Amino acid sequence: MIIARHQVLFLTMFFVFSARVTWPQMANPAMPAPLTSAQIVDEMQRHNLARSNALKSLQSTRHYQAEYRGFSKKIVAGMEVEYSYDAKSGKRFRIVTQSGSKIICDKVLKRAVDSELEASKNSGATALTPANYKFHLAGTDSVGGRPAYVLDVEPVAASKFLYKGKIWVDAAEFALVMIDAEPAKNPSFWISRTRIRQTFAKTGNFWLPEMNRSESKVRIGGTAAFTIDYGRYEIVANASYSR
Repeated sequence: MIIARHQVLFLTMFFVFSARVTWPQMANPAMPAPLTSAQIVDEMQRHNLARSNALKSLQSTRHYQAEYRGFSKKIVAGMEVEYSYDAKSGKRFRIVTQSGSKIICDKVLKRAVDSELEASKNSGATALTPANYKFHLAGTDSVGGRPAYVLDVEPVAASKFLYKGKIWVDAAEFALVMIDAEPAKNPSFWISRTRIRQTFAKTGNFWLPEMNRSESKVRIGGTAAFTIDYGRYEIVANASYSR
């Protein structure tokens, strides 16, 4: 199947942005304490630092999938990737298998993996902190039967690698549990609108990415979707760390 050059360019920009929207994450159903947005963000950063310091290593097998529908076409590509993290050496990715459109695997999915690795080396530039975002408390909610704060987030600068929308923060453990947002800056002319939904789940004492799905409407017609299933984690942590 022949894919037009502008389609590959659009898909590459869209999927690479989507892959970089990743952040680490709850504990007893009850009404959240009345905190300000600044207090919630401070607690979130403090708890995230404690979890980060306690995590020695982890690994999982991820599944990446890209799909484009338009012009009576359906283009699909998938990739299985072994992911590992070590506190000393950082992140590593190893592609195990790939299927579907070779050009999408090579130009989009591999590029998304490389982009995430690159972003991890300068995580401060995309981190969910006051240096990159403005926060406003929008209310409270329940996620999976657990209380959470809902915050509106707006980037300080209009970067295509940051986003604007809402985040849900667990009221007990101050961990990120869900993101519903769109790019702060349109990453490509070919994209008319993109929605991003990411969820997090708890493994042991750690909240980690569970699923990331981004869907975009293309100006010239069609829809592109990108999904990362983060798989099951195997974790090694400091024995003294507990919640």
